Amino acid sequence: MIITGDDPEYIAFVKARLRDQFLMTDLGPLRYFLGIEVSSTSDGFYISQEKYIQDLLARAALGDERTVETPMELNVKLQLTDGDPLSDPTRYRHLVGSLVYLAVTRPDISYPVHILSQFVSAPTTVHYSHLLRVLRYLRGTITRRLFFPRSSSLQLQCYSDATWASDPSDRRSLSAYCVFLGGSLIAWKMKKQTAVSCSSVEAELRAMALLTAEVT
Repeated sequence: MIITGDDPEYIAFVKARLRDQFLMTDLGPLRYFLGIEVSSTSDGFYISQEKYIQDLLARAALGDERTVETPMELNVKLQLTDGDPLSDPTRYRHLVGSLVYLAVTRPDISYPVHILSQFVSAPTTVHYSHLLRVLRYLRGTITRRLFFPRSSSLQLQCYSDATWASDPSDRRSLSAYCVFLGGSLIAWKMKKQTAVSCSSVEAELRAMALLTAEVT
């Protein structure tokens, strides 16, 4: 359980009341919770999953020390029929599932994870090779963190984008957005649009509508 607030006396009161009702241990300031690492400085807070990535790479057992600069090659459009079916898709599903949770603190892998998640039912050798590329990217960027400054303003800044007809199987577009509160990235999402857009303008408008609903 995480207890947070700006009143230390009331936080102490809440913890005392909880101890009266439940057997619990106070672990002190938040540092590690469900694979997420939190570090506090005078400037703000850093959130990362470095240990989680280390454990993930150990489970993946890549067999080499290579790294790549980007999580996915430019203009790649994967399809269900690419490559040969994996004899045992369990490993692919396990790694993709781990990456989905990792995207909680790593928005830079949201796009490739979204793409790779579409093939968990019948992954192929090509899909698996792109999955390994994401892991090699994480190996080279393992220390990246999200920063939440203490002195950040309360002004919302929002950005949206869309890739028109990016899915070759159904011609549907992808919507993406990110939301900043001052200098803090507080929300981001990648989602396939529910209908086929007849133009890039329509795809962008659908992405803006998704973002507006989130902000509202």
